[in-house]
Amino acid sequence: MASNQIDDSGVILRDARTRYTTDQREENGAHGAFDAELRRFGRTPRTEVTVSRATAPADVAQLLGVDGDVVVRAREMFDGERVIQLVTTYIPVDVAEAAGVEQVDTGVGGIISRMKEAGFDQGDTAVEDIELRPATSEESERLGLPEGADVLTINHIGTAGERVVEVTQHVLGKGWKLRYAAPLA
Repeated sequence: MASNQIDDSGVILRDARTRYTTDQREENGAHGAFDAELRRFGRTPRTEVTVSRATAPADVAQLLGVDGDVVVRAREMFDGERVIQLVTTYIPVDVAEAAGVEQVDTGVGGIISRMKEAGFDQGDTAVEDIELRPATSEESERLGLPEGADVLTINHIGTAGERVVEVTQHVLGKGWKLRYAAPLA
């Protein structure tokens, strides 16, 4: 399989090895990794975004090193008319203001590109924790899954230098394949 593709069964390959590189995120004017992944293979990505300020969950606030409000970007991500991913990103207010990511459309490359332009370059590594768990009733409804179905969650932690500048929580519906690489040295 190519590094990013959708196979004959309609499964979407989320290739963590390359999805966050600038070239991939900004390919053909894409507004982030998800947009680029689906468009690359003739799919119709669409994202509904809400942006607000709110108190982060305690574990996220601890990772971000904040006490108080953060910028929250909540997204429903579609393949055509089907919701396939729910994503919530938490960003410290000072980072969000400097990067200009409090508007719905963050432009080509998405928030990672805007952060890089503002001096919060996340470099070449992010940490992603993956967990399989039962969907909440809201997640089941939004993703079109049976009550209590399992979902994959990805907790993405992006750092600029030593500072955590974003925590993004992905909830994946059916139809995903994840690809990672690990050093063997």
